Amino acid sequence: MALPVVAIVGRPNVGKSTLFNRIINQRLAIVEDLPGVTRDRNYAPAEWMGHKFDLIDTGGITWEDGKIEEEIRAQAEIAIDEADVIVFLTSVDNHVTDLDERIAKLLYRTKKPVILAVNKADNPEQRQDIYDFYSLGFGDPIPISGSHGTGIGDLLDEINAHLPKDADQVDDDTIAFSVIGRPNVGKSSIVNKLLGEDRVIVANQEGTTRDAIDTPFISKAGDKFRLIDTAGIRRRGKVYEKTEKYSVMRAQGAIERSDVVLLVLDASTGIREQDKHVAGYAHEAGRGIIIVVNKWDLPKKDSQSAKDFERVIRQEFQYLDYAPILFVSAKTGQRLDQIPELVKRVYKNLTQRIQSSVLNDLLIEASKLVPTPMVRGKRLRVYYMTQVKSNPPTFVVFVNDPELMHFSYQRFLTNQLRQNFDFEGTPIKIIARKRK
Repeated sequence: MALPVVAIVGRPNVGKSTLFNRIINQRLAIVEDLPGVTRDRNYAPAEWMGHKFDLIDTGGITWEDGKIEEEIRAQAEIAIDEADVIVFLTSVDNHVTDLDERIAKLLYRTKKPVILAVNKADNPEQRQDIYDFYSLGFGDPIPISGSHGTGIGDLLDEINAHLPKDADQVDDDTIAFSVIGRPNVGKSSIVNKLLGEDRVIVANQEGTTRDAIDTPFISKAGDKFRLIDTAGIRRRGKVYEKTEKYSVMRAQGAIERSDVVLLVLDASTGIREQDKHVAGYAHEAGRGIIIVVNKWDLPKKDSQSAKDFERVIRQEFQYLDYAPILFVSAKTGQRLDQIPELVKRVYKNLTQRIQSSVLNDLLIEASKLVPTPMVRGKRLRVYYMTQVKSNPPTFVVFVNDPELMHFSYQRFLTNQLRQNFDFEGTPIKIIARKRK
């Protein structure tokens, strides 16, 4: 069941992302003193005084010429359409501008509750200047400071007062998955196809998507997901702009917030070194991983093409031998309908629990197949195995001396787990501990 939606809108550089981060109490949106840094609309759950809602940050609305400016305005207008309550953010620094008045006219037509907030009102002298904003026609303006937190409680009280009275509460059985990859591999196109609408900006230039976009949706089978689109991850050595540096950090943050990660590769350009760096982030974070080969409609193919490409993937990503591979085309929609079910299956594997008695039966059988190793004349003795957590599945093996647990035997135990249980798409962690 969906939560009510609150959208923050306004002209560029009035502090929308700062306010967004303040309300959700984390640094999710990129904040920089430059117009146009936020391009797509960005979702995050928020709560105030027991009332939950989804908050949307949007790009600054302008009517300047240019494709990106038009796309940003279109994204903001979509957010306005989705919202139950709109926070119209202005700034006391510039008083009422022509752009504020034009946005106000846009909001008049929505017939939705609009709360006028005046940002950067950090001291009493500045608060005297908010009276100019009555001219916008949205009642009493609320003076706030997104940077310092002044007036945020008053703003949230006003938001709560306008939320739908019968707002449903969100269910907890939602699977979060992110779409990651180097720039221009088609991540946003895949997201748009999955959602059935132009949720994120798609342009044939690297780095178009900068923020990670959280979007709840329900699959045709009725399963609930939260889809996170991320900016293309660039190698650290090639991140020159402060904004791009934050995008890399945000993409890594999106991986941390995900249960399952779709690693998108480009079939038309093949595997590059950057792809390995991107995959490494997800693998090290212990997330479920699905390798998605996009643009499969472009290269010339024969009956062996998929097997040949898969063989290359397995060679280049040997540590991801557990990840399923799906060949898709965001342009034609080929096999994209398989993604939700595959994500669900990987998530099930990621969160499964194995009984200790079953694990110890496996240990007994494994010891018959391969004797434990000898290290410096001393043999490893394995006494007991138990699963201590899921997501990712983590197992503790109690032994006589953890230093005797050679990585090759650890890998052998991992392979035994994979052969006996379905852990497709998920990494496995094994920890050796000394039995007391």
